Amino acid sequence: MEHFLEILSHTLLDTFKLVPFLFLTYLLMEFLEHKSGNAAENLLRRSGKVGPLLGGLLGVVPQCGFSAAASGLYSGRVITAGTLLAVFLSTSDEMLPIMISHGAPAGEVFKILGIKLAVAVAVGFLVDAVARLYHRKWVAEAQEPQIEAFCEREHCDCHDHFALSALKHTLSVTLFILIVTFALNLIIHGVGEDKLAEFVLDRPVIGNVLAALVGLIPNCASSVVLTELYLGGILSLGCVLSGLLVNAGIGIAILFRNNRPVRDSFRIVGILWLVGALTGILIDLIF
Repeated sequence: MEHFLEILSHTLLDTFKLVPFLFLTYLLMEFLEHKSGNAAENLLRRSGKVGPLLGGLLGVVPQCGFSAAASGLYSGRVITAGTLLAVFLSTSDEMLPIMISHGAPAGEVFKILGIKLAVAVAVGFLVDAVARLYHRKWVAEAQEPQIEAFCEREHCDCHDHFALSALKHTLSVTLFILIVTFALNLIIHGVGEDKLAEFVLDRPVIGNVLAALVGLIPNCASSVVLTELYLGGILSLGCVLSGLLVNAGIGIAILFRNNRPVRDSFRIVGILWLVGALTGILIDLIF
């Protein structure tokens, strides 16, 4: 019981230290999003052949439902598969605010974002080039994207005042971080930090594959877990990138809801997972 209370007190202290930084980060993000409105989505509609570049750049900035909007646009054949993949691969979800709140070095943050952006743009252009080369079209039924229902199910309240939306987002993520941190502290205390890190880091290929599978979960939970494990030194840079590259938030859920045929959605997700796993393995070999 004494160890349990000690772990709980450390977890509460470590988590609540993050709250002011999380709120300020989300406040800025929500303010910019409310001011920009649908500008990003409209820009993506008119992107044409440079869609993967714009999709990658826009995806880096965490926005409410942007990956979901991209899925809706792809379902209606407004954007290409390469543009959609560029958005998915560059989207950061909760990674950026959590790293900022933890005081991660700016160089580390920009390195991860830079790798994600470079991979996103390269893969996007490659997929579109292959599709044009073989004259193959990925046909999808045009449907109206139903973003708001999924957005509300997650953590966004896009029509609230930006300060209220930021507060709700902060409370939601703080609660989840509290649960995740407490669970991780219990595991680390029971297993031992050295043994846990050795178990994960000594299996880079398996670790990359598993991290990519975790990243596919269409929820902010996966990016929170992956980022916390990386900041705790349990995941390598390659492993966390494997997970974060495929972590497209609720965009994957929207894709399977709106896009037809379903096998096309599986093809998109398959490419996403393969790119994430292989990139992570390559990064671990380089660094």
